[in-house]
Amino acid sequence: MFFELIQKRRSIRKYKKRKVEKEKVDKLVEAALRSPSSRRFNPWRFIVIDNPDILQRLSTLKPYGSSFLANAPLGIVVCADSQKTDVWVEDASIASIFIHLAAQSLDLGSCWIQIRKREHTSSKSSDTYVKEVLNIPDKIMIESIVAIGYPDEEKKGHSNESLQFHKVSFNRYDEKG
Repeated sequence: MFFELIQKRRSIRKYKKRKVEKEKVDKLVEAALRSPSSRRFNPWRFIVIDNPDILQRLSTLKPYGSSFLANAPLGIVVCADSQKTDVWVEDASIASIFIHLAAQSLDLGSCWIQIRKREHTSSKSSDTYVKEVLNIPDKIMIESIVAIGYPDEEKKGHSNESLQFHKVSFNRYDEKG
């Protein structure tokens, strides 16, 4: 089941105008809360957004790579308390991918929108912008927003031939390409 899931998963940026059912939202939240965390500190926090006006405002969080959020019926902001652990980035990233895989398993499409280290404008970070829109305190750092919805585009999974096996070494590093 797992390999079928990852073989089919693709980033989806076009969504049908169909609300994601509460039962599926609950499953996405459960998946996020079950994600591994270093030393089980669980520094992550999740903000589930289904309000179209808020999704529209967040779709402008950076010049490129976030506009499709305006047409998504759902977004999950993945953030973490940076004062709880120095590996909050890793913990929030793992939670983000758990959300992606759960979405795929529920026949939903999803796409990661990178927030950390991205700029809203030349004078404001994407992190600051999202914090202002959602009233998030400074100690909470934002890793990503995962856009989610019923896919309105079809993409084939990546073929085995497209996988970069040349980047895999065994027992020691080998520069093959």
